[in-house]
Amino acid sequence: MSDDDFMMEEGEDDFEYEDDGDEEQDQDAGIENKYYTAKSYKEDDPDAAIREMESVVAMEEEKGDWGFKALKQLTKITFNLHRFEDSLGYYKRLLPYTKSAVTRNYAEKSINSILDYVSASSDIDTALMQKFYDETNKSLAEAKNERLSMKTNLKLAKLWLDRKEYGRLSKILRELHASVKPEDPDSDQVDNSRGTLLLEILAIEIQMYTETKNKKKLREIYDQSTQVKSAIPHPRIMGVIRECGGKMYMSEREYSKAQNDFFEAFKNYDEAGSPQRTQVLKYLVLAHMLMGSDIDPFDSQEAKPYKNDHQIQAMTSLVSAYQRREVHEAEKVIRENKSTIMNDPFIREHIDEVLRSLRTQWIIDIIKPYTRIEVSYLARQLTISNDDVEEILVSLILDGRIKGQIDQVTGKLELDQQDPLDAKRYASLNKWADSLATMQNVLVDKAAQSGPGGTSSASMFGFPEAGRMGFEAGW
Repeated sequence: MSDDDFMMEEGEDDFEYEDDGDEEQDQDAGIENKYYTAKSYKEDDPDAAIREMESVVAMEEEKGDWGFKALKQLTKITFNLHRFEDSLGYYKRLLPYTKSAVTRNYAEKSINSILDYVSASSDIDTALMQKFYDETNKSLAEAKNERLSMKTNLKLAKLWLDRKEYGRLSKILRELHASVKPEDPDSDQVDNSRGTLLLEILAIEIQMYTETKNKKKLREIYDQSTQVKSAIPHPRIMGVIRECGGKMYMSEREYSKAQNDFFEAFKNYDEAGSPQRTQVLKYLVLAHMLMGSDIDPFDSQEAKPYKNDHQIQAMTSLVSAYQRREVHEAEKVIRENKSTIMNDPFIREHIDEVLRSLRTQWIIDIIKPYTRIEVSYLARQLTISNDDVEEILVSLILDGRIKGQIDQVTGKLELDQQDPLDAKRYASLNKWADSLATMQNVLVDKAAQSGPGGTSSASMFGFPEAGRMGFEAGW
């Protein structure tokens, strides 16, 4: 064979090799073009998009990136068409790709994206929703991806909390608690990563007990969360725990402790950039009023920038009216700002206590100059029922804040208007008068014992007998 023939053969071999590469590139380009063509059909012709995406998956001889992307689109397209069973089927076909066809980071982002997409729907059946998560956990267990499995279960727990599926939530919480137990069963300590996860679990659990009003378990979980030391939690998690703690203390009428927890929750939400900070600031103002404090709750450096926030202004006006004891002004603020005050169930639950406190103080101030006043008059002034006024008056009488009684026949409050200071003064005068009378009696007795020729007590003090008798009668 000549050198030229050899070179030709080499060139032909090289040409054929390059031709194979071009063929592969052409195939990849063909799959890529088909994928984007299919994607362009999503809005106008979803069925065509499904057919084209299916062909993209079929074109790949081995599991690869384009097949993974196509299955992800198929999962979302069919889900959007409410073909939930089909969507689950495509998702199950996609999960094996996460083990080798794509990078771990891309796989995790894609799984989270799909689960978020599915979880946001209110149309899917709860049992079918559960299957999406079950299939995910099954695949993650096979891949030994504990970290993503934990995140997936936390996402599921939040979903059941939002949907108020407390039975399902309790089950997943038990599984989550088991996964963060210390490796040493004899130790109560957990490392930072486990401690952080534990606080995230407790944050979900404490919300469940707050919503279900299970006070005993709420206290238990709250105390447990405050004892976790080895953790670096996200400020949003601590905001949730402190907010629920504040609500717990409010239900126990521990307003000072509630205010402290709401303030801590507000700071954490503010650090996390959470919009919940505005709502918690309202709760802080509410607790502040029920404490009876005259300090402006917006004096703190953290709260001051929000004083003029349109969501907060109504509460600012309310606390101002409260501190001035202007019950009618407070009622007007509440009436004119229902959307920002009364639409919140927690505020609505406690706002009556604020109004009762204001009405109580108003009644105390208004009845001061009277010895008798009609209950119906007070009711008209406060625009509440006679029964409500009577309830406040009875409470004031029992607490000793006013002295009097309610005449049920005439419908009047009859007051004992003796000033406590006057009572003390009169008691002192009576005691002094008794001492003088005792002294006089002693002197009279001594004078009587001195005999007929003795000097009378009256003459001893320069009084005639008649004067002495008048003195005694006066006392």
